[in-house]
Amino acid sequence: MPETARQIADDLRARIDDGEFGPGARLPGEPALVREYGVAKMTANSALKLLVAEGAAISRPGSGTYVREFKPILRDATKRLSRSQWATGKSIWSADVGERPMSPADLQVYEEDAPRWVARTLGLVEGARVIVRSRRYLVDGEPVQMATSYLPADLTRDTQIAHPDAGPGGIYKRLAELGAEPVHFSEDLRARMPNSEESKALAILPGTPVIEICRTAYTSERTAVEANRMLLDAGAYALRYSFGS
Repeated sequence: MPETARQIADDLRARIDDGEFGPGARLPGEPALVREYGVAKMTANSALKLLVAEGAAISRPGSGTYVREFKPILRDATKRLSRSQWATGKSIWSADVGERPMSPADLQVYEEDAPRWVARTLGLVEGARVIVRSRRYLVDGEPVQMATSYLPADLTRDTQIAHPDAGPGGIYKRLAELGAEPVHFSEDLRARMPNSEESKALAILPGTPVIEICRTAYTSERTAVEANRMLLDAGAYALRYSFGS
């Protein structure tokens, strides 16, 4: 029975995962897939496009379709947000990427009126001001995430948090020094399709999904001190959460 494009794509992905096709390897072209799976050329083409759209492969016009060489990032939320990470001066990002080259891009730090959802999250009155830290992150030279943090301006306006370089340990260590140490975090996740601007910023093909994460950081008194909205290239990440019983 002829395979569907979805079935062919899933089989090719399994072969990639098993190591048959390593990073950078050329995948079978349309003629080879037509012969191997007994399908029409259009079905073979659709299967390859699915792998490209899902981030498992890249297309090089005139050459073929190749396994993506980028190694997915394991985002361990429990590890990256632990006090032992940022309190010792480490970036929470280092928990994700280890020694892989990582750099922020397009960093902007400014003050503005809190958007309605931010004011609600941080328990601020309408018209309250917040310090905004907006940036993209590149790993191995590829954009993988956009992130924007919002912090109460009355707490952070005249601190290093309001400057591009927040210092060792980042904003969480600076908050701790202000007596507003974050000790509890909540994250809401959803998968969705990006708009055209988001696709361009993350250099992903239109139709490739993203993971949106909204994180809130709280002090021991349950005061919210940061609202953070992140947008991740779904093809670049694996997410891990650890829980006690």
